[in-house]
Amino acid sequence: MVSVLVMYAAVGAVAGVLAGLLGIGGGLVIVPMLVYCLTLQGISGEIIMHLALGTSMASIMFTAVSSFWSHHRRGAVKWIVVQRIVLGILVGTFLGACFAAQLSTRFLKVFFVVFLYYVALQMLLGKKPKPSRQLPGRLGMFAAGNVIGVFSSLVGIGGGTLSVPFMVWCNIPLHQAIGTSAAIGFPIAVAGTLGYIYGGWTADVPPMSVGYIYLPALLGIIVTSVLTAPLGVRLAHSLPVDRLKRVFAVLLLLVATRMLFSVL
Repeated sequence: MVSVLVMYAAVGAVAGVLAGLLGIGGGLVIVPMLVYCLTLQGISGEIIMHLALGTSMASIMFTAVSSFWSHHRRGAVKWIVVQRIVLGILVGTFLGACFAAQLSTRFLKVFFVVFLYYVALQMLLGKKPKPSRQLPGRLGMFAAGNVIGVFSSLVGIGGGTLSVPFMVWCNIPLHQAIGTSAAIGFPIAVAGTLGYIYGGWTADVPPMSVGYIYLPALLGIIVTSVLTAPLGVRLAHSLPVDRLKRVFAVLLLLVATRMLFSVL
């Protein structure tokens, strides 16, 4: 058990540094690393992706709090946006997680691979949506929250990859979009965790699991990612982050391609 905790602590350490350094959601790093580690443990391939996604969601609950509080102290969270979108986020994420729990690992892997390719290409091209309009009304915000929540639960992320472009597109300044996205990440993680617990409650999961949340992995990731994320933030102020993002994008492409070959 000690070796298992050490392995997942290493996952958390890497995820924390990259999340702080590159400003990306930890799920992009955590999910493929969890898939690899769970495979090493000999866990059934039929539930590996479900465990990786559920555990990633649960870990984001803890990292999101420190993240959005830090942004809040700098006045970078638009709480009115959080209030207007949170209901759609909660509904979409919970239903998306319950839906994902019923899908095959093969489908979830392919979906995640496509998402990785999308994110990597966005990083390589440096594309940013042009601000062109204001936030929609309550119904539009509910719908946007649903879409962000569903996709976040299917790929095990805190939603920043989707919510930041959406808010920038709605003419919210980038630093406020990032801070507000961090606050939105917490309800996404809570609803997604509950959905994966509910969806995997009767599944044949490994010992020390609650639904599709694998507790040894969760513990290891939490302990180290919270400690190493500030290191990533400090590095971000002293290293050429744009160049590092391109390097990381290439890494994502390699990870996505490896996962795709494992599916094929």
